[in-house]
Amino acid sequence: EEAARMARFVLHNCDWGALATLSTQAGLRGRPFANIFSLSDGPPGPAGGSGVPYLYLTDMEISVQDLEINSNASLTVSLAQTPYCKKHRYDPQNPLCAHIIFCGSIVKVNDSEAGLAKKALFSRHPEMESWPKDHNWFFAKFNITNIWVLDYFGGLKIVTPEEYYSVKP
Repeated sequence: EEAARMARFVLHNCDWGALATLSTQAGLRGRPFANIFSLSDGPPGPAGGSGVPYLYLTDMEISVQDLEINSNASLTVSLAQTPYCKKHRYDPQNPLCAHIIFCGSIVKVNDSEAGLAKKALFSRHPEMESWPKDHNWFFAKFNITNIWVLDYFGGLKIVTPEEYYSVKP
C-alpha cells in the first residue's frame, strides 16, 4: 500500500543495481546495455538514507562512455540481493521479492554534494577508497524522473519523485 516507502526501503537496503544505458559501442550502438554498479543512498542502518542513488564512476568504464553521449538510463534494484527473498523462498522474479525501476539520468555531483556522496559510497563500499587514482574516479548520482514499484501481484505501481522523496523508508 505504501509504494513510495517501499521504493525508499528497497533502494536503501541494496548495495548495487543494474544500470541500463543505450550503447554507443561498435556492434551494439543504439541497443540497450545493462551493467552492474555499486551504489548507496547513505550509510547502512535505520537512518534511512537520502533516497538519492550515488555512484562512483570512471570514464574508462563502458557504460559511462555511453552516458557521456546520452545520460538517460534506468536503474533496477531488488530485494533479491538481500537475505529477505531467500528466507521466504521467493524467486527474484516473484513480485513479493520487491524490485524498483528508476528512470532518469546520471549527473556528476557538484562540489557541495561530493562529501555526502563520498560518505554514502565509502561507508558501504570501503574498497572504493583504494581504487586506482589514475582512473579519475568521480561521484555521480542518478537523477530520478520516474519510479515503478513491483512489490505485489497485479502490476507495477507508479510513484512520483515528489512522493518518493517525501517519505522515509
